[in-house]
Parts: sequence; C-alpha cells; structure tokens
Amino acid sequence: MLAVLVALALAIAGCSSTGDTPSKGAPAAAEKSVSAAERAHAALADCPVPSGAAVGDSPLRGLALECLADGKPMDLIAALAGKPALLNLWAYWCGPCAEELPLLQQFSDRASASITVLTVHSDPSTAKGLSRLTGLGIHLPGVADPDTKVRNAVGAPAVLPISVLLRADGTVAKLVVRPFKSVDDIADTVAAELGVRA
Repeated sequence: MLAVLVALALAIAGCSSTGDTPSKGAPAAAEKSVSAAERAHAALADCPVPSGAAVGDSPLRGLALECLADGKPMDLIAALAGKPALLNLWAYWCGPCAEELPLLQQFSDRASASITVLTVHSDPSTAKGLSRLTGLGIHLPGVADPDTKVRNAVGAPAVLPISVLLRADGTVAKLVVRPFKSVDDIADTVAAELGVRA
C-alpha cells in the first residue's frame, strides 16, 4: 500500500530531482565533451541573444548558462529581456517531462511571436539531454543547468517538471509546479499569469 501511495505522489508531483537519478553525484564538469556533431544532430533552435531591453529585479539576473545548441555561455535574463518567457525545467530521466515537452513545442510553434519558450535541462548529463530531445523531436532553444541554478534562484521545490513564467523584464510572474496536460493548459496559464494570448 505504501508503494502505491509513493508512486501516486510522484505521478502527481512529477519527478523528484533529489532522489536517485542516473546522474546523481556526477560532476558537472564531466559533460564538457559534448561534440559539435551531437549538438548539430539535435537541431535545436539557437538561444535568444540580448536585445538591450531593460531588466528588472530578477533572481535570475547575472546567471550565465550554456546554450544547448552551440555550447556557448548565455546571460539568461539579458537574452530573454524584452519578451515574456516560459522556462521549462526538465531532465532526460523524467517521465512527466517527456510527456510535457511535445506540448511545449506545439505551444511555442503557435505562440513564438509573443513569448519565448526555453528548456532548462536540470541534470549534469548534457549529452543524454540532447539525445532525449532528439528522440522526442523537440527543437526548442535550451540551456544546460547541471547545478540547478535556475531552480535554486527562484526557490522552486526539488521536483520536475517546473515552469517559470517570466515577465518581459525578467521578473518572475509565477512558478508552475506541475506538468502541463495540454497545449490549451499552457496557453490558459500563460494568458492568466502573463497576459499573453496564443
């Protein structure tokens, strides 16, 4: 009975990112060997570039992460400022994340003019993250966050997936601590919290 309750709690809450994951204890530096060919094969969209837009008092200000598409560092809020954004924290081993990512791709395909959707791979294994995205047919821009800096900065719980909704100035509007169930679910949540209709 206890095992059933634990399984049910995980299904409702998502994946725990503090439990025994395949990369637990792996040093973040071990993933510097991701090749340009692996990145090219994933065919991810380029990460956003800074527009010079004003940045508010965001807990993510000054945070630099590696762009999954090219391996280059990116100042997260400077690159996102000027347009509302949805940051989706996920990991390659998370089942609910794999179900949610295609919905986020569909939402982004229809709403990219009004909101940026950026994936945040919250695990040290960048290569496995790229492989998972390729297998799912996801081409959203994304960043590697092996040390869960985004989650820590916004004070999110240690579960996945989590979506962080950001206003155009980079300030946090809402933490969504559950997987989205449909494209309309994403659109309704974004409209309610950011005033963006898609």
